[in-house]
Amino acid sequence: MSSDTKRLSLLRGFRMLAKGLRLWGSMLPKYLLATGTDGFIGAISPYVAVWFSARLLDEIGGARCEQVILRLAAGAAVCASLLALIRLWANCHGKSYREMLRHKEEWLFGQKQLHMDFATIEDPDTINSYSHIMEMRSIGDLGLRNCIIQMQNLWKWGLTALCSGIMCIGLFTHRIPAGSILPWLDHPLAYLGLVLCLVFAILLAPVFTRREAAVWDELDGRFVLINRRWDFYSSIGESPEWHMDLRSYPLTDLCKKELAAISELHSFRGPLTPFYFKKLGVYNALSGAVGAGVTLAAYLFICLRAWAGAFGVGSIAQYVSAVTGLCAGISGVLRILESIRSNAPYLEKVFQWLDTPDEMYKGSLSVEKRADRNYKVEFRHVSFRYPGSEVWALRDVSFRFCIGQRLAVVGPNGSGKTTMIKLLCRLYDPTEGEILLNGIDIRKYDPKQYMDIFSVVFQDFRLLALPLGQNVAGSTEYDAARAADCLQKAGLGGWLEKLPQGLDTCLYREFDEQGVDISGGEAQKIAIARALYKNAPFIILDEPTAALDPIAEAQVYAGFDTLIGDRTAVYISHRLSSCKFCDAIAVFDSGRIVQFGTHSELVDAPGRYAELWAAQAQYYI
Repeated sequence: MSSDTKRLSLLRGFRMLAKGLRLWGSMLPKYLLATGTDGFIGAISPYVAVWFSARLLDEIGGARCEQVILRLAAGAAVCASLLALIRLWANCHGKSYREMLRHKEEWLFGQKQLHMDFATIEDPDTINSYSHIMEMRSIGDLGLRNCIIQMQNLWKWGLTALCSGIMCIGLFTHRIPAGSILPWLDHPLAYLGLVLCLVFAILLAPVFTRREAAVWDELDGRFVLINRRWDFYSSIGESPEWHMDLRSYPLTDLCKKELAAISELHSFRGPLTPFYFKKLGVYNALSGAVGAGVTLAAYLFICLRAWAGAFGVGSIAQYVSAVTGLCAGISGVLRILESIRSNAPYLEKVFQWLDTPDEMYKGSLSVEKRADRNYKVEFRHVSFRYPGSEVWALRDVSFRFCIGQRLAVVGPNGSGKTTMIKLLCRLYDPTEGEILLNGIDIRKYDPKQYMDIFSVVFQDFRLLALPLGQNVAGSTEYDAARAADCLQKAGLGGWLEKLPQGLDTCLYREFDEQGVDISGGEAQKIAIARALYKNAPFIILDEPTAALDPIAEAQVYAGFDTLIGDRTAVYISHRLSSCKFCDAIAVFDSGRIVQFGTHSELVDAPGRYAELWAAQAQYYI
């Protein structure tokens, strides 16, 4: 790599570091102040103690003036106490905020995912990029959190080098008395020899660091896949949803074999052994040997000058500490500079992910709030392909919702039903055609206001380990009477009355021992109640009774009109018996609407709906 490229890389590294520190400063400004103060005090404290100790030893070994000794001892005690108190304050604050680093970083990534375009979140490139960021963070602490470590170390080693350099001045200004047996120690060549030793050690330190970084780069791709496999197979036992399958099938043995195979990669016999022990180990050993050699040379040079009479015995500890500290400080700074350069590509990946632009157009037109819920939705020649796919998920779909209509959407798996819902909710935009709300393209509306007119129960809905009332309302503040009424309409009125704390009963037991575990059917009814509580003019139910028993399903259908009220309902189901309760049925097949009509019109007509109906009905006749 040329020197120009290195300079450009280091400049890029500093730019990335500054950007990362600005980001951390906006999230945890007091933490940066506390860690900076802690690093400053930690760097200068040893040298303050060494300076006072050297002066005391010189005085005790020389004039032995009682007043001077007392002043030096008092000064050492006061300085040590003051520095210790300041560092204690900084350390306490730093520890309290340090615990928040991981949470703040997770919050940052979570917020970005929450506000990303849904199409971007599902993009394989985005998923792979995020996985790589998480893996490199866990393996080598690379990426965003490394900015804090680099700042601390750069501050620490920079101050170490500065303080050591100041304390080294006397080593070169004190002259050897005339008539000494070692006058050559004052010759410029003697000083040059010591300086060359220091320079040699200082220049070697970043070389070893650069070699270690190259090994990590070489291992980057291998570690990502290895650790992803390890995390998956080692955490299966912690997931309750896996327990029944693990006990019913020989999956435990399969997981053990996978973990053993992964462990083999890290063992002495594994293919990664040469990297660990022949490269990283050698570089660490050489780095330690260079440091030991510098310390030995410094001791030899300083002890000889003290023996020759250049300074007192008490100054030996000061100058040895100063010389070795200077070498360590400059080496540390160079290592951190190399680390900053090496971390730059990973930081760029983090910021590229965090700066991922939203490509979906977001309009600003307000959605009219109508008391009569008179909203008209129309699909007009809508076609859609998922990003990166050449297959049409929907092709030339056209239909409209009538106000207050119950529309059933049926069809085989992969026919485009759920894709239609994603487009309706504007999780994706059509590849071709347009979707209209009251005659206006939905892309022109404010996204949040547009979503406010929909209540959706997705097939893979989620409930939180929070009180029941908060789950229904989706908020910490809610109308208890309204939440109870929605649960009653969803078929959970009797169940609610039996709960020991009513709406305040926590779902699940992760955070509350008094919480209740709920069945799949109960969870589905709570999800329906949550959709009712939102009270949006459109309600979309994706397989809303899939987890219900036949009696509970019949009860839901019997009260379907009461349940939906004056809303317009879109109902996706594989159970065609539910379609009898709907006003219209849209039959999807291979991404197209192949039939549209009522149950009575379609069940006796030749076509896809009659085929699906007959396939299910034969088991009940």
